Amino acid sequence: MKDIVNITYLYNSGFVVEMDKYALVFDYYMDKTNYLSKLCQKYDNVYFFVSHSHFDHWNPAIGEFAQYVRKYFLSYDIHNRNSLPQEKTVVLDEYDEYKDDTIDVKSYSSTDAGISFLVSIGGWKIFHAGDFNWWHWKGDTKQNNAFARNGFVKQMKKIAGLKADIAFFPVDRRLEECCDWGVKEFCRQTDVDNLIAMHNADRQPWPLQPDFAGADKHIKVWSPVHPGETKRIEKLEK
Repeated sequence: MKDIVNITYLYNSGFVVEMDKYALVFDYYMDKTNYLSKLCQKYDNVYFFVSHSHFDHWNPAIGEFAQYVRKYFLSYDIHNRNSLPQEKTVVLDEYDEYKDDTIDVKSYSSTDAGISFLVSIGGWKIFHAGDFNWWHWKGDTKQNNAFARNGFVKQMKKIAGLKADIAFFPVDRRLEECCDWGVKEFCRQTDVDNLIAMHNADRQPWPLQPDFAGADKHIKVWSPVHPGETKRIEKLEK
């Protein structure tokens, strides 16, 4: 039997990853197709991940699914979490880790608010960057953009060499021609098999160049546009 996951785009940086026994929900903010209500009833093991407190990543309404959820993993900067059952909630700081017999969750820092996640479950390694990115805004000051670059370089030194079957990473078209600076560098310095572009709600997909990560990298890329789009990913044999 092939090792396969199905991924559904919710909105912005929100995605669902479905395996045989587990479902992972990342940065749920809006569910225009009402996918989660159907999903939670299908799985005994549902995990939610919230990378930070920005409104387009954190929606307290995830508490409505508590009866189906095994664990909620939240960034340390989310304080208004009364909608979630305390016994099912794990709060992670930067460079923190939670591990049990089923799941291993490691957190990294961000270049914006909160954290990013590396999740190991069911033989898969899945990275969700949250708002970790090289945020170069053309209209900003040289000082601010230099600060953003330095922050990104600093965090990449700690994340370089990371291995993941699937990585979700921001490719925000508001950054114009700078939109893929961060994802290019991330993919050059890590070992990622499948890349999924995110944080680009209601904008045109990423105009990908085949050698975006270097001539020696062969990374499958998905840049979803419409909520409800799905992608089937088969695990590579190594």
